[in-house]
Amino acid sequence: MKIGETLSWSRAFTEGDIRLFAKLSGDQGSHHLQPDEQGRLMAHGLLTATLPTKIGGDINFIAREMTFAFHRPVFAGDTITCEVTLTALEPAENYSRVSSTWVCRNQDGKDVMTGEAKGVIRNSTS
Repeated sequence: MKIGETLSWSRAFTEGDIRLFAKLSGDQGSHHLQPDEQGRLMAHGLLTATLPTKIGGDINFIAREMTFAFHRPVFAGDTITCEVTLTALEPAENYSRVSSTWVCRNQDGKDVMTGEAKGVIRNSTS
C-alpha cells in the first residue's frame, strides 16, 4: 500500500445481523431489538464499525488505536460503503507503522461514521 491509497467495501446489515450482534455483544438496547415507528431496527455503532475493521483484516492490520465518530443511525437494509485511506506508512525492521482515516456513507451519500486508526502490519515472512 501507498500513502493516499484508498480501499473500500460495502454491505447492508440485516435484522438478523443486528439481533445476532445484540446477542454476541450483550448490548440489548431496545432500539436494537424493537422496530422504530417506521418499522426499522437500528444497527449498533460497533456493528457499523466492523466495516473499517474488515478492510483492516484484508491487509493484516493490527490496530493499536481506533477512534470513531457516529454521525447518524444505520438501520437494517441500509447499504453502507466504507472508504479507508492510508495516511502514514513508516517501515520498521519487522513491521510497518500505519495510520488511516475512514468514512462510512449510507446509500444516500450521507456520512454515518468517520474515524481513524493507528497500528502495524507485520512484514511478510516469505
